[in-house]
Amino acid sequence: MRVLVVKTSSMGDVLHTLPALTDAANCVPNITFDWVVEENFTQIPSWHFAVDKVIPVAIRRWRKNWFSKTIRQERHDFINNLRQQQYDVIIDAQGLIKSAFFITRKARGIKHGLDRKSIKESIASWFYDIKHNIPKQIHAIERIRLLFAQSLQYDLPNSTGDYAIARHFLSSLPSDNQQYLVFLHATTRDEKHWTEDAWRQLIKLIEPTGLKVKLPWGAPHEQQRAIRLAQGFDHVEVLPKLSLNDIATVIAGAKAVVSVDTGLSHLTAALDRPNITLFGKTDPMLIGGYGKNQYSIISPEKIMRTINANQVYQKLDAFL
Repeated sequence: MRVLVVKTSSMGDVLHTLPALTDAANCVPNITFDWVVEENFTQIPSWHFAVDKVIPVAIRRWRKNWFSKTIRQERHDFINNLRQQQYDVIIDAQGLIKSAFFITRKARGIKHGLDRKSIKESIASWFYDIKHNIPKQIHAIERIRLLFAQSLQYDLPNSTGDYAIARHFLSSLPSDNQQYLVFLHATTRDEKHWTEDAWRQLIKLIEPTGLKVKLPWGAPHEQQRAIRLAQGFDHVEVLPKLSLNDIATVIAGAKAVVSVDTGLSHLTAALDRPNITLFGKTDPMLIGGYGKNQYSIISPEKIMRTINANQVYQKLDAFL
């Protein structure tokens, strides 16, 4: 059986889809997957053993200049590539109008997705041949696992979902494996940031343990924050700009991770590394860290600055 998965973004949402593939691979003999995903996240599906072909799409980039000659040609080439394969099943796990209209409806095969009561954008369900009712008040990963189970007609396993990508990195772990921590300090929304003073207080508390702290970054302003956090501390390393694959390798080798609510915190969960994620307004019950050794510290006031470094260190101390 050949299945097309449509789950294009964001990073966390793409990672949330992996356990459903593992379920299906364990329950359906000889199943393989192709996966349509945003071009910035193409590495993620390739880490899973059941994925045969990754099909990049660039809706985020295309919509900036949708009608230009170059973008029209890229869209044409994408559709031609997509339609080369006849699929047994197509599962739109994105559930948005953009995925249903521009991707799912153009692919060849029986199209499955959420029904109008289960989906975020109800119009998207018009483009599915078979619609599934999935409860909203369960974790995002469990929703996708249930969607796959219903679409492919197998019983959902009772066990916790398995991302099945940690094994991909076992052979390429850093030489200082397990002797450092990773602090994921960068996120896109201001209200999700922890204060720089709090990060530096936590870094100071770590110093007597002898562990190093590694600070990744993606954008120039995040690099500058990392430099400020590391200033005056010999045990802190500001990493160079890394690919997603390289960041995953660094995280896979960490003793533990402390993170704000960001895509890389979900990558940490997918890599089975101990992780403490700090939450302000976001409710972790539906989209928080899922898997082994995933812990949340939630501000009662829903304000990140009210989480103090001692509180985080006490939770982290269990891993140290």
